[in-house]
Amino acid sequence: MILAQTTEPFIRWSWVWSHLGLFWSRTVEHLVLTGIALGIGFIISIGLSIVALRYRKTYAPITWFTGVLYSIPSLALFVMFIPLTGLTVVTAEIGLVSYTLLIFIRNIVAGIDGVPREVREAALGMGYTPRRMLWEIEIPIALPVIIAGIRIAAVTTVGLVTITALIGYGGLGQLILDGLNRLFTTPLIVGAVLSAVLALVFDYGLVLAERALTPWARSKATIP
Repeated sequence: MILAQTTEPFIRWSWVWSHLGLFWSRTVEHLVLTGIALGIGFIISIGLSIVALRYRKTYAPITWFTGVLYSIPSLALFVMFIPLTGLTVVTAEIGLVSYTLLIFIRNIVAGIDGVPREVREAALGMGYTPRRMLWEIEIPIALPVIIAGIRIAAVTTVGLVTITALIGYGGLGQLILDGLNRLFTTPLIVGAVLSAVLALVFDYGLVLAERALTPWARSKATIP
């Protein structure tokens, strides 16, 4: 006797077309969670980087602490904060921000350390204060290295947001989790593909931003 076998389509396109609104809302949620994490993480990192640059002995402890946060498995880090902040977006953002700090701080400090000494000496000779030199000379020159760090942090955060679905705030990760729970491949694949596309969009957008903000670096690279 030959048993009849029914196969489920790999992607159920009718389900896809009927849930476009859901995909949009999950994508917006993903973008918001990522943007908040990157924004808060970058602001905190600028402050810590300035401290590390002014007081060099603090750089090792700062990078050690942020390195510890970065080394904790993502799910464990989110769970650690649940007793304090519950299953809320705050819990998700604390974890996401924690993973951006080490990347940002290392690139900010490395970029500013890479400013040529003669540039600093010339600025001091023109009467620049350390604060003015930082914001008007050192940070602009360091922008390519800083934006490289932002690119890494952005792509990493887009991926980590999918994991926050396990605590109820995961953007496109909610689709992946729904597909796994129901053994339904369509939302799982859609969520994974859209997350990958979002990471590529962030990365390419930051490349364009770098080119717009640092035209001198591009023109320098074309000089034979």
